[in-house]
Amino acid sequence: MTSTKNFRSAFVVITILFFLWGFITVLVDSLIPRLKDVFELSYFQAGLVQFAFFAAYAVFSVPAGFLLSRIGYQKGIVLGLITMALGCLLFYPAASARSFPVFLMGYFTLAAGITILQVAANPYVSVLGSEAGASSRLNLSQAFNSLGTAIAPVIGAMFLLSDSIKSSEEISVLTEAETRNYYLSEAGAVQQPFLWIAAFIGILALLFVFIKLPKLMQESPKGGYFKLLKNKTVLMGVIGIFLYVGAEVAIGSYLVNYFLDMNLATVISENETMKIMAERILNNELSTMDSKAIVGAFVVFYWSGAMVGRFIGSYLTRVMSPPKVLGIFAISAALLLLISMNSGGMMAMWSILAVGLFNSIMFPTIFALTLEGLGDLKPQASGLLCMAIVGGAVIPPLYGFLTDNVGFKVALLLMIACYGYILIFGIKKRKISALSPAN
Repeated sequence: MTSTKNFRSAFVVITILFFLWGFITVLVDSLIPRLKDVFELSYFQAGLVQFAFFAAYAVFSVPAGFLLSRIGYQKGIVLGLITMALGCLLFYPAASARSFPVFLMGYFTLAAGITILQVAANPYVSVLGSEAGASSRLNLSQAFNSLGTAIAPVIGAMFLLSDSIKSSEEISVLTEAETRNYYLSEAGAVQQPFLWIAAFIGILALLFVFIKLPKLMQESPKGGYFKLLKNKTVLMGVIGIFLYVGAEVAIGSYLVNYFLDMNLATVISENETMKIMAERILNNELSTMDSKAIVGAFVVFYWSGAMVGRFIGSYLTRVMSPPKVLGIFAISAALLLLISMNSGGMMAMWSILAVGLFNSIMFPTIFALTLEGLGDLKPQASGLLCMAIVGGAVIPPLYGFLTDNVGFKVALLLMIACYGYILIFGIKKRKISALSPAN
């Protein structure tokens, strides 16, 4: 009974971390259109924000796995939280100095902390109880991660995108005092939210210093990484995570700019139903809001769709073959992108927002299918899968580069190709499962 209670308490506090890094990851997306205007960046340069954030997964995932094996989950979590807080605090001098490189450094530091948490939390949740309930626990934690991603766009639209940003030409005609005040207001718009986040992370770090988590760390066999790199299924899963995260982040990162490119702020303002929806989400009249905030309010449906879909998908994977569900969701996402490519207005907007619903189960399902049958190599495989999250650093700037050259809609073919690979992975795993003696 005591062990069960300890596991339940540990699960609750770890799930808070899932929520936290989901919230912060998507809040990063809210800054992209603002940074693009502040620093007058191309779409490719704006994509470098995500590159700095997700490149940390490539750099720190495997070392994080090694570090956790030496110091344990609890100390690793504390270290990850402290690193995250430092990253948030770097946004203060970056905003004051209007330094884009310092912003990138802040994101990289923030992501380093999140990487440590990712590598620790996913396998830790899976062993907090019976093996039969591992998938259910991970899906529930991931659902709260999705809750964080669903809330973040609203917070971003209200606090980071709500006012208009002046161009360099407009700033040049301001007096010295007006220019100084403008820069101070711009810095404050970014600084305050992240100072609050840093304070909350600091409190959470203190909590993890004093609470007692069950010690479940097991020593992994030597040479595990070399064995895993020879496993074709593991390699396919790693590539699947790479492409999935890249596609999900690229779509989410450029939704605001995609909608602005289609002049949807005007369409929303002129449609009574859409106008009421936007005002309810933003809790403000549209006439007082910048166009970025108007369209940014609807990004909440992309990320909240992932949360709803995760609950639906957790049921479907119990009554259907998980590889089959994965394939159906991948096909659906690709078809919705095709619809958005070949339409405009509300149809183009809602079809691409609905992709979030079908993104929902992809990460935990690919993750779980890749770990099947690996036994004591699962912790090291988890490190490789988390390293593949670097796809969020590679695909967005590539999508931005294509957008700069061929436009938003044609560039969506890159996303369709990503979902096509995930479909192939699902088909391959379904065939392997059918041939397995256990089936």
